[in-house]
Amino acid sequence: PAGKKTACGECGRVYRTFYDRKVRRVRDLSCGGWRIYLDVEIRRVWCDRCGLVKQERLAWLADTPFYTKRFACAVGRRCRAASLQDVAKEFHLNWKTVKALEMQYMQEQLRRVGTPGPQVIGIDEVSIRKGHTYRIVVSDLVRRRPIWFGGKDRSEESLGLFYQWLGPRKSQQIRLAVMDMWKAFRNATTRHAPQASILFDKFHVLRHLGDALDQVRKREYARLTGQDRRFIKGQKYTLLSHRAHLTLDGRRALRTLLRANKRLNTAYLLKESFGQLWDYQKEGWARRFFENWRAALKWQRLGPYEKFAAMIERHWDGIAAFCQPENKVSLGFVEGLNNKVRVIQRRAYGLRDEEYLRLKVLTCMLPEL
Repeated sequence: PAGKKTACGECGRVYRTFYDRKVRRVRDLSCGGWRIYLDVEIRRVWCDRCGLVKQERLAWLADTPFYTKRFACAVGRRCRAASLQDVAKEFHLNWKTVKALEMQYMQEQLRRVGTPGPQVIGIDEVSIRKGHTYRIVVSDLVRRRPIWFGGKDRSEESLGLFYQWLGPRKSQQIRLAVMDMWKAFRNATTRHAPQASILFDKFHVLRHLGDALDQVRKREYARLTGQDRRFIKGQKYTLLSHRAHLTLDGRRALRTLLRANKRLNTAYLLKESFGQLWDYQKEGWARRFFENWRAALKWQRLGPYEKFAAMIERHWDGIAAFCQPENKVSLGFVEGLNNKVRVIQRRAYGLRDEEYLRLKVLTCMLPEL
């Protein structure tokens, strides 16, 4: 149209003239089962500031310029629940094009939510491939969404990259950090956010207790011979599961096992009762419960449990922090997010593009555009 101004796509400087123009066909949202294409005039302009011929940028076109933004958003929304191959077949596109459009969609999601300023964070590591290759995921437990994914491993230096990205001012606003008992995470948090209280995740603590129970089961199986072993063989997950989660056959097998082996019966009861530690509202009562639980180990010859109790003693401050009223936060979100990351990887049969995986993790809890 006459009088139309042309803006440089690089720096945004506006000109009344243009260098040349051409017609480009771009795809828009389908209608009634028909694919819709638009013929758009695209101009190029000689930019004095850039010193080059630059193409104009239209606000309603996606970064992949053969598609509109609303078409890219439609593709991105479908990719939240389907694989790239399925979406590519549905829209009659190449899977690489679908991936590029979805990445633009996820980048726009992150741009709209902005840089977070969390007060309560959850820290955990996820495995991205075989060979102990880990990345760190940091979540905002108040807003219930992941806010950072990165690092090269699960070392102190890798977590330090998160605090550098967050900045000193926002790091000082963190009041609580939930993590497992990995020393590198604790050291990095103490150095970059010394004012934050450290709380050890309940699920990681109970996982250590489950490992101790399994070691007791293996020792009992090795100690027994002949027909006495039949009660223990194949009952690993029956012992590790909560009684309420067992089927009727599982409860019968558990009852038979506990009647047949006194040591496993004692170990199982101690495992089931230890979860009460997180129900107390005051640290003094929690400490008294732990001392009584530890005293019950005397003369039981449960070596793995004694090692577990010594580990709890060494990390008591991070476990007892949950008794404070201001630290009553949901401890299941961090582990649930870890499971969600595994679902994303499994649906794609593994992801080699780490930037794509980072975007998928950071946007998995964000609302649709």
